[in-house]
Amino acid sequence: MAAESSNLFRDAPYYLPATLAGIAIGVTDVTVNDLLFTALLVLASCMLLGLLRPRAPWRWVVAVVFFIPLTEWVANLLTAIKPTRAQMYGSFLTALPGIAGAYGGSQVRGVLDNLRQRK
Repeated sequence: MAAESSNLFRDAPYYLPATLAGIAIGVTDVTVNDLLFTALLVLASCMLLGLLRPRAPWRWVVAVVFFIPLTEWVANLLTAIKPTRAQMYGSFLTALPGIAGAYGGSQVRGVLDNLRQRK
């Protein structure tokens, strides 16, 4: 139990960049209105987070993708730029490339760790 809590505290600083990436991707999605570009940004950010902290990569998908529809909802309420309904629903689909990126980054980290151990 103590090992799990120490791992949790070591991973805590990585949640801030995940949150900021989700908000930045949400703002980009609202302004650019291109779901493919949004999916590419989610893929890249989740891949980087999965590479840095490969244990339980699903949490990076949740941490990043949660803030994209939330940012669009806030933009709908507060700004003159109104995302369409399809854009808001489509933002949930960005979890699919996020899953691929997070698990891909985690696998790459495993391969790199194995290569480093062989010397």
